[in-house]
Amino acid sequence: MSPVIKRKGERFTLPSKYLLFILTALCVALMLVTFGSDVFNRPFNTAVGYVIVPFQQGIGKVGEWLSNRSDELVQIRMLLEENIRLKEEIAVLTEENTLLQQDKYELNNLRELYELDRQYSEYNKVGARVIGRDSGNWYSSFLIDKGEEDGFAVDMNVIAGGGLVGRITSVGPNWSRVTAIISDNHNVSGMTLSTEDNLMVSGDLKRMAEGYITFSQLVDSQDRVKEWDKVVTSNISDKYLPNILIGYIGSIEKDANNLTKSGLLVPAVDFEHLGEVLVITDRKQSAK
Repeated sequence: MSPVIKRKGERFTLPSKYLLFILTALCVALMLVTFGSDVFNRPFNTAVGYVIVPFQQGIGKVGEWLSNRSDELVQIRMLLEENIRLKEEIAVLTEENTLLQQDKYELNNLRELYELDRQYSEYNKVGARVIGRDSGNWYSSFLIDKGEEDGFAVDMNVIAGGGLVGRITSVGPNWSRVTAIISDNHNVSGMTLSTEDNLMVSGDLKRMAEGYITFSQLVDSQDRVKEWDKVVTSNISDKYLPNILIGYIGSIEKDANNLTKSGLLVPAVDFEHLGEVLVITDRKQSAK
């Protein structure tokens, strides 16, 4: 049926084809208006400007922040891996440096022993390593790693560094105990090298705190003995071979009897640091 339009009480009928034509024309007109102007776009564009654009900007900033954090995490991971690698290298270098220092220390000791061996070439000697000591700051009594199986015996003289260390006082199959000249009540018959005057050297651990032991019974009527004169073992010693350096005169003074002198002696050996020693296998009783 055709639509009916009332006008002033009359009934008007519009054919369907005309109505379709009118609607089509209206749509075309609206399309032209839409493409030719922004009348309908303005509200939409305004909404986009206030809602969509800030949202997009926020999304962009969040994405940029996440990207930066991701880059930082990658860098941190690389730094941590580099730190672990460097720590491993430092550990290896530290170990190598420690070994080199130990080798240098042992080399220096061996050089000293070699020079000492040449200095006392008239005696037969065997090297040994210190493996233990009594409590205290000084090597006044200590153990070495060789004994009867190596031909060691009681009263064999022991030297190191600059000169006389002491003598073997007990011996086992593969160890020996050495009593040093700095031990309390340990006496050595000595002689001043420059004047050949005899004296008695005595150990004194209390004095060793100041770097000295003591000497006494020096007969020096002509006052020829001076400070820093060398003192060596004498020919009359019953336990020690002759002419082994003991130390140096540190101070000297006359005794109350005005006949003898006594004083302090600086040991030739560093009794605070002993690692290797030489044991003279010749003994005083069998020395030629």
